[in-house]
Amino acid sequence: MKITSFTAAAAMLAGTVIAHGNITNPQARLPGPAMKAACGAAAVQAVMADPTTPLEDVTSNGSPKCNIGLCRGAQFQDNMANVQTYAPGQVVAMKAILPIPHEGPMNVSIVDTKTNALMGPPLIEFASYADENLAVLPANNTAFKVTMPTMASGMCTVPGACVMQWFWKGTAAMQTYESCVDFVMAPAGAAAPARAPAAAAVVPVAFSG
Repeated sequence: MKITSFTAAAAMLAGTVIAHGNITNPQARLPGPAMKAACGAAAVQAVMADPTTPLEDVTSNGSPKCNIGLCRGAQFQDNMANVQTYAPGQVVAMKAILPIPHEGPMNVSIVDTKTNALMGPPLIEFASYADENLAVLPANNTAFKVTMPTMASGMCTVPGACVMQWFWKGTAAMQTYESCVDFVMAPAGAAAPARAPAAAAVVPVAFSG
């Protein structure tokens, strides 16, 4: 079967046991030409081969434009069609796939993409998450909700300035997982959108050699 988009590849992998974990809703950042230019073809190929691969399996080309520790190297320029709009106090439902669980801490936080710094406390956090010793993972490991905070005026109002980042560290496995959701904050007092905008399909990067 020919995979015609990264989204289709991710959907196929969701039903297998060859991957580890990522966010599937809201739409998380995907690789593309901008990531290839910043991080190199090998980094993009690693994520294309396994959409849930840990940071440790993604090799940067060493360019200062590439930060694998921020959104696993995925770039805003490849994901401009996937910017969500949230209002203060809005409850956002999130879904994750965890085909191979590895116990460890997890949090969802708002991150400043310029500094890779947390902007306030986590929106949700688990001291113990995705415990492979459990017969069945708790339902809130793969489906959970976060509440968007009230932020200072002007913060996270420009697309690409902030992301909502899912961060999970498999302690025993020594593997780190990240998924980033691009968003902008509506002004305080604004009504929450009826629904998030639909995610656009991303065509995979063609590689030569």
